[in-house]
Amino acid sequence: MTTNRLTVIPIGGLGEVGKNMMAFIYGNEAIIVDAGMMFPENDMPGIDYIIPDFRFLSQQSDLKVHAIIITHGHEDHTGAISHVVQAFPAPIYATPLTCGLLEVKLKRDRRFDSSNLIRFEAGDVLKLGPFTVDTFHVCHSIPDCVGLGIDTPVGLVVHTGDFKIDHTPVDNWPTDFAKLAEFSRRGVLALFSDSTNAERPGWTPSESVIDAAFDRVFSKAQGRIIISTFASLISRIQQVAWAAQRFDRKMAIAGTSMSENVRMARNLGYLEIPPEMLISTDEAKNLPPEKVVIIATGTQGEPSSVLSRLAHGRHPVFSIDEGDTVIISAHPIPGNEEMVSRTINRLIQRGAAVIYEPIEQVHVSGHASQEEQKLMINLVRPKYFVPIHGELRQLTQHAALAERLGIPHENIAVVENGTTLTFTSEGQMKVGERKPGGYVFVDGARVGDVGPAIMRDREILARDGVVVVNVVYQKSRGVFLTEPEIITRGFIFQPDSAALLDEARQIVRKVVKQNANGNTVSLVQEALSKLFASQTGRHPVVFAFVNEV
Repeated sequence: MTTNRLTVIPIGGLGEVGKNMMAFIYGNEAIIVDAGMMFPENDMPGIDYIIPDFRFLSQQSDLKVHAIIITHGHEDHTGAISHVVQAFPAPIYATPLTCGLLEVKLKRDRRFDSSNLIRFEAGDVLKLGPFTVDTFHVCHSIPDCVGLGIDTPVGLVVHTGDFKIDHTPVDNWPTDFAKLAEFSRRGVLALFSDSTNAERPGWTPSESVIDAAFDRVFSKAQGRIIISTFASLISRIQQVAWAAQRFDRKMAIAGTSMSENVRMARNLGYLEIPPEMLISTDEAKNLPPEKVVIIATGTQGEPSSVLSRLAHGRHPVFSIDEGDTVIISAHPIPGNEEMVSRTINRLIQRGAAVIYEPIEQVHVSGHASQEEQKLMINLVRPKYFVPIHGELRQLTQHAALAERLGIPHENIAVVENGTTLTFTSEGQMKVGERKPGGYVFVDGARVGDVGPAIMRDREILARDGVVVVNVVYQKSRGVFLTEPEIITRGFIFQPDSAALLDEARQIVRKVVKQNANGNTVSLVQEALSKLFASQTGRHPVVFAFVNEV
């Protein structure tokens, strides 16, 4: 990288919702902000989650990464941390609660320990190579969130992180407006600002409105209350605990990640739950239903989550009973709507009353709507504006908002992942080339091994199924030692397709006999593919095994 220039590369989170990650580079020195993941979409079978493609950055052998700064504890900002620190073994800087969540996460991966975690408080100043990072508190839907004022040799840039303007937050800690005003007085070269809700007019409601919604639901519930939320949504867990206290219910935690996070947050003082209120899941089974609240994961319909297993009747401890009330306290992440709807329908089939938005305001967004985004721009008054954290349509709306506030069109950069932004010592911004990259799929223990070709194969297998043919042919006598065996999975129901399979066997015998010395396997596969396409209109994957003896 050229000296006397600041290069900013969004690695994830621009042009999509999730896997947020951004690099700030001066010369050969850098800091990385966030290391998030995103959930797979419906057309990504077998994928556990997706991480940013930072390979082009890790291939720069002379690049010194001074720090990985995590703005807050949500998965779309922390979920790829074990992969990122493996590529960049730099200290991880985070506020106390975020450090606690990261520590829980890193302990699950035994390759890493938490000795590299460095805690700071919002308002602290971090000196990291050529960067001086002024941290400031912002409101979101989880405590201990920060934005960053990054002072560089070419000027001050501000990264908001995820934020909203909440005057009555659950933790009574509003956004640090004084620090934002101070940045404005110092002069801000560029503002990188959260765009997730750029299409929503007005103001995002305060987290405090959820308390009243919980009261309305709790007052009507006759049986158990099961509340599903993100395991990292500590402030929402606190609101559930307060509601349980008000309505004389005990609270049980279901799910490993939720239990670990609650234990950590209580130890750090971010959760105030009386010890006598918390009970085990076994104890919850023995109490009257009207005395129990169960808090669990599963707001996105994840197959292995507590709520999904309850919906399918596969949970080892609980089952959904007639009269249960299930509250889903989260928005579906884009791409997950179908799974969430399916989970809700299954819960209703099992007799539960399911409460979710828009039935009740049991969740509010943690992101700024248009009026709050305007306030952020007017407080900071940057020379250049770069919308971040959102799909392209949201980035574009945020850019239009900034232009209406007086930022010149040519000073606004709507860019997607991998596009380099260069800021010079003369105070100029240039939009550069786009670095190669894309989705990096995590499939079990394998990272990046699954690419577009494998995903296409999985789509075909899921859509049209597979046919396996096994043939044993004695070439010297020109006879089949056994009848050609045809096995189908996900293609046709075999008992109802005897005629089609008989025709397929005849084709197999004919092709093998006519091409005993040729490329028999590929010819059998080609002939059967044509037959199945013509007879059924479907294109299953065909595998042939021809054993010539």
